[in-house]
Amino acid sequence: MSIGGSTIEAELAKLSPPQAVPAIGDYEYQARLDKARRLTRDLGAKALLVGAGASLRYFAGVPWGASERLVAMLLPVEGEPLIICPYFERGSLEADLKIPAELRLWQEDESPHALIHAAMQDLGGGVLAVDPAISFEMVSRLMRETGLEVREASAVINGCRMYKSEAELALMQQAKSMTETVHRATARILTEGIATTEVINFIEAAHRRMGAAGNSFVIVQFAQATAYPHGLPGVQTLKENDLVLIDTGCHVQGYTSDITRTYVYGQATAEQQRIWNIEKEAQAAAFAAVEVGKPCESVDYAARAILEKHGLGPDYQLPGTPHRTGHGIGLSIHEPAYLVRGEKTPLMPGMCFSNEPMIVVPERFGIRLEDHMYVTEDGAKWFTEPQAAIDRL
Repeated sequence: MSIGGSTIEAELAKLSPPQAVPAIGDYEYQARLDKARRLTRDLGAKALLVGAGASLRYFAGVPWGASERLVAMLLPVEGEPLIICPYFERGSLEADLKIPAELRLWQEDESPHALIHAAMQDLGGGVLAVDPAISFEMVSRLMRETGLEVREASAVINGCRMYKSEAELALMQQAKSMTETVHRATARILTEGIATTEVINFIEAAHRRMGAAGNSFVIVQFAQATAYPHGLPGVQTLKENDLVLIDTGCHVQGYTSDITRTYVYGQATAEQQRIWNIEKEAQAAAFAAVEVGKPCESVDYAARAILEKHGLGPDYQLPGTPHRTGHGIGLSIHEPAYLVRGEKTPLMPGMCFSNEPMIVVPERFGIRLEDHMYVTEDGAKWFTEPQAAIDRL
């Protein structure tokens, strides 16, 4: 059995970091900027404004989150990028920045929007395409203070980030393989009476032993709490024959994993086994439905067809699947495109998705099997192999 029978100390002692995957190189950063310029020009804009967050990391290597102070890259369709940043952050910025760029710095009593306006004037004016992740408050102030015409830039941001390169796929593979290893170790430490908090702490320590900076997130649920997709508050303790649902991930150079396993500590009931089998069949159907050129929604339809065949659903009715089949993943844990009805984006090579058509039996239990896949010319490929059975990983 791969569930129970070991100890926290023994499992942590077995873990060590894998060989590091190479970081994103200078050539790839330049290729990203060039593609963004082309897409910005196609949008009818003169420049692209990218705020702090996952997209600034993607284009410039700066791993900062957004705050109340504007930090952004202004990328003209012709010319070199500019970085708008508080003056006192200059040293930190220069240490993180991975691309050649002119720095335009502002003091605390100055407006960063004036720097953006001046840069646009230098370009001869025109439309500014704005990263949709920049806060509404910041964009409103920018428009109010400068009078600039702005255009929402999802087509540019998503047009770059949705399609992963070989280097990105390698980083994502490492993150997912690390988390899969942590899942297997976690199953082995389970014992009757263990608390969800103890399991959460172990997963944090295990990810650190694997070389990550701890968990990017973690959900641990036992028994009835598994019926809630994102869990219930409070501490639970494990009992014989409880279902266990664990959803967790980590980051490798910003790229994320997000894997869920559901299994039984002891003996599954006939109904739990039946639903687990349907979940596995639905996950496999979603995987098999991936075909270049088909809309993303076709994958969701394939998974739901399995549920309906077995008398579950239909649509979002319960017992059944209460949410989409999957989401895009990369530098953000949830990012476009989405495997959901109405998503017409064509499946294309390099796109990466979770595959998790969770089945919920209200107030009783839930089964979620979540692995990730990427699109190739020949269909989908798994980053991690799906779980084998309800009583083993």
